[in-house]
Amino acid sequence: MTTNKPKPRKIKTSGEPNRGQPLKLKGKRILANPIRNQSNGETAPVSSRPRPNSGETAPVSSRPRPKSNLSLPSPAIKPAEDNDSDLIYGRHPVLSALESGRGLNRIWITARLRYDPRFHHLILQAKDNGAVIDEVEPKRLDYITEGANHQGIAAQIAPYDYIELHELLEKAKAVTDPVIVVADSITDPHNLGAIIRTAEAIGAQGLVIPQRRASGITSTVVKVAAGALENFPVARVVNLSRALEELKEAGFWIYGTAATASEPLHTVNFRGPIVLVVGAEGEGLSMLTQRSCDVLVSIPLQGKTPSLNASVAAGMALYEIYRQRSLNTLHLDKLQKISLKKA
Repeated sequence: MTTNKPKPRKIKTSGEPNRGQPLKLKGKRILANPIRNQSNGETAPVSSRPRPNSGETAPVSSRPRPKSNLSLPSPAIKPAEDNDSDLIYGRHPVLSALESGRGLNRIWITARLRYDPRFHHLILQAKDNGAVIDEVEPKRLDYITEGANHQGIAAQIAPYDYIELHELLEKAKAVTDPVIVVADSITDPHNLGAIIRTAEAIGAQGLVIPQRRASGITSTVVKVAAGALENFPVARVVNLSRALEELKEAGFWIYGTAATASEPLHTVNFRGPIVLVVGAEGEGLSMLTQRSCDVLVSIPLQGKTPSLNASVAAGMALYEIYRQRSLNTLHLDKLQKISLKKA
C-alpha cells in the first residue's frame, strides 16, 4: 500500500525576496513587499553603488527603506545663557544699565519697586527713551527668569555695543601705565563675567575677546559682571594674534598666564603699559597666543589641584600688578616727603 507523502514545504527566510508573491490573510489577497515609490506610488528605479574596495558596481535592491514609527528627537532647548539671551535681572545689574543709559527694550518690574526712589526717575527716563514698562506680579517675574533671583525687576537689553580695538587703545592711552586684559577662548560666560568684574574693580582699562570659539557679552556675562560692563569697554576682534601685535606696536608688553611657564608671577617686575592674557581653564593659552606673548608667567601652586579657575587666575595676576604699582607709588610719595623735609 502506497501513501502519498506530502512534499516538504520550503520555508523562506527573511533574507530571501518574496516580492510579488500572493499571500492569503483571512480571505484577503495581498501582495508582499510591493515596490512603490513612497511619494507618488510609482515603481522605484533600480540604482547602483560601488562595491567596497572594488571599482565594479553592484545592483542595489529597489525596495524602499521602510518608514519607522519612531520620530527623531527634537533638538534640546539650550538654556538662556547658551542662546545669548538678552535678559538681565536683579536690582544692581538693571540699575547700572539704567544709570548708564544703556538701551533697554522692555522692563518688567513689581509695583513695590517701580515707585522706589532709586528706580522711579530712571524708569520714567527709560520709558521716554522707548522702553516698554510692564508692572507685573512676582510670579510673572519668576516665570520670565525661570525661577532666578530677580529681586523684583528684569529687563530685555539691546545687543551689546562692542568698541573697535583702536578706540580701546585711545581710551587706554589717556591713563598712565594702562592695563588691558585679553581673554583667549573663554567659553564659560560665568568666567568671562567674573573676569570683567574683577578687572574693572581693580582698575584695568578694558578687555579684548576673540570673535570665534569664545563667549560674547551675553546676559549671563552682564549678570555676573554686576554692573561693571557699564563702565568697562570690550573690543571683539577677528584675529587675536594680529590684535596682540597691534598692542605691541602701541607700546604694550604682553604677559600671558601659563601653568608651565618658567617665570613665577611674584618675581616679574610689571612696568609700563601691560596686556594680561588669560586662557581657558584646562586648555590654557593656545600655542599661537603663547608665541605672541613677550613673557609667560605662572602662579605657583602648593596643593594637588593642577590649575586654577580662569577668573581666579586673572584676579590673582591683576592684583599682583596693582600691588607692585601701589608699592612703587607709596615709595615715591615717601621720597617726596623726605626731600621736602630736608629742604
